[in-house]
Amino acid sequence: MKINISKYIIAGCSMILLGSCSSDFLEQSPTEFISEGAATADTKALFLSLNGIHRSMYIRYEDQGQTGVGGIMQQMDIAGEDLVYTASNLWYRSVYDWTAASNENSAEIRFPYRTFYQIIRNSNAIINNADAAKGPQEDKNVTKGQALLYRAFSHFQLVQIYAKRYVNGAPNTQDGVPLVLTTQDIVGRSSVEDVYKQINADIDEAIDLLKGYKKPNNSHLDSGVAHGLKARVNLVQGNWGIAADNASKARAGKNLMTIAEYTSGFNNYANQEWMWGSHIVELQTAYFANFGGYMSRNFSSTVIRACPKAINSKLYDLIPTTDVRAAIFSKTGQHPNIVLVSNAQKFPYTSQKFLSVSTGDSRCDVPYMRAAEMYLIEAEAKARLGATDAAQVLFDFVKKRNPSYVLSTKTGQALADEVMFQRRIELWGEGFRFMDLKRTNSALDRSGANHNSIYTGNVTTVPANDKRWQWLIPRSEINANPLVKQNDL
Repeated sequence: MKINISKYIIAGCSMILLGSCSSDFLEQSPTEFISEGAATADTKALFLSLNGIHRSMYIRYEDQGQTGVGGIMQQMDIAGEDLVYTASNLWYRSVYDWTAASNENSAEIRFPYRTFYQIIRNSNAIINNADAAKGPQEDKNVTKGQALLYRAFSHFQLVQIYAKRYVNGAPNTQDGVPLVLTTQDIVGRSSVEDVYKQINADIDEAIDLLKGYKKPNNSHLDSGVAHGLKARVNLVQGNWGIAADNASKARAGKNLMTIAEYTSGFNNYANQEWMWGSHIVELQTAYFANFGGYMSRNFSSTVIRACPKAINSKLYDLIPTTDVRAAIFSKTGQHPNIVLVSNAQKFPYTSQKFLSVSTGDSRCDVPYMRAAEMYLIEAEAKARLGATDAAQVLFDFVKKRNPSYVLSTKTGQALADEVMFQRRIELWGEGFRFMDLKRTNSALDRSGANHNSIYTGNVTTVPANDKRWQWLIPRSEINANPLVKQNDL
C-alpha cells in the first residue's frame, strides 16, 4: 500500500491525521498541523493523539453518509438480507444492490479502505514512538496498548471486506490486504494468513500492556475489549476454543441490559452492557451525518422520514412475542410510543432500535462492542466444539431478552444455527451481517421477505462463492501503488 509520507498531524478538535492511502485524501484535510514528533513527544501528547484516533471513528469524511466506523457498520448490514430499504433512497444504494462491490471507482468501496488505513497510520505513530516518549511507563503502556487494538481492529475489518474468507485448516495464502506497520510503509498485499497472524500478535501485546488498566469510559479500550476483539477474530478463523475462552474473559464483570434499558434507544455508551462505543457530544456533532441521522427512527432527516430502516419480515416473524427484541421493531410501522415528525413515512417492520436525542438532534452513541456479542460468540464456538455447556451459555443470554425462553436441547450444528438466529436479531444494525454470511460461507437470500426488487436491483440471492463477496480494491489505491494487486474483476 502506498502511504503519502506526511510529517504532520492534525491538531484541531483533538483529531490527528498522519496520512492516508493516497495523496488526494490529504488534500481534503484541515490546514492546522503540528509535527508527528511533537504529537508523540511525551505521554500527554500520546493521549491527545489517541483521543484523535477515537474521534476519527465518528467524524464525517468525503460526504454526509461517510461518518466513520458507524457508516461502515451500516454498509455491512445493508449488504446483507436483514436490513430492508422501505423506499427509494440513494443512501448506500449501490451497496444495497451490490454494484459497489464490483466497481473499483465506487466511493462506497473507497470509504472503508481509506478510513481504516487512516486509523492504522495514526495508530502506527503511537505504537512506534510510545516507548521513546517522555512520561510514566504506565501511560506509555496504556496508549500503545490501545493503539495496537485500533491497528488490529482496522486490519481485521479490511481483510474481511477486501479479501477471500479465512478457511480454518487451509493455507490461506490468498491475497489479504497490505499490512502497514509503520507510517512509511509502501507494501503490497500480504496473505490472509499473515494478516491474521499480525492481528493476533497486536491483540496479544495489547492484552499484556493493558493489564490492570481501569478505563474512564467506554470510548477507551481496555483488556476486556482486547479479549473481545480476540474472540471476534478467532471466531472468524474457526479457532473455537480460543474464541470461547476470550469471549468469556471479555464479558467478565459486565451485565446484560434490563428489559427497560433494551427499549430505551441504544444511544448511551455508558449502558452497563456496552464495552466499547463512541459518545457523540454536542460540540462534536456531525449533524445530519451522525449515526442517528441514518439509523435512528425519530430524527427528522430526509432519509429517515422517507426511507426508515426495516427488519427482514421473515426474520421478524420468527421472534417470539415474549422477546423484548420484538418491541424494538414496529410490525405496523406506527411506532405509537415514540415521537415522529408529522410527515414521517410509515412502513411495516420499521426499526426503533436506535433513537436520536430528539427529532431535531441526531446524536446517537455508536456501539462497537457489547457483552451480548460475547455470550453469542462463546455459545456459537462451544456449539461448534460440541461442548456440553454451549446451550447453557446461550440460555443465560437469551433468558434476559425473553423470560419465556427455555434451555435448548439442540446440539452441534442445530445449536449453532440457533445461535446464528440470535445473532441476527440481537446484532441487527450493528454491522455484522455481511461478515457473518461471508465467514460461514453462506449465500445471501433476501427472497420471500419485504425487500423491493426495484431497490435491490433484483439482487435477491448471491451464491457463497460469488466474487462480489470480495470488494474490489479502490482504483485510486492501485494507481498510487502498483504493488497492490486487484481482486478478480
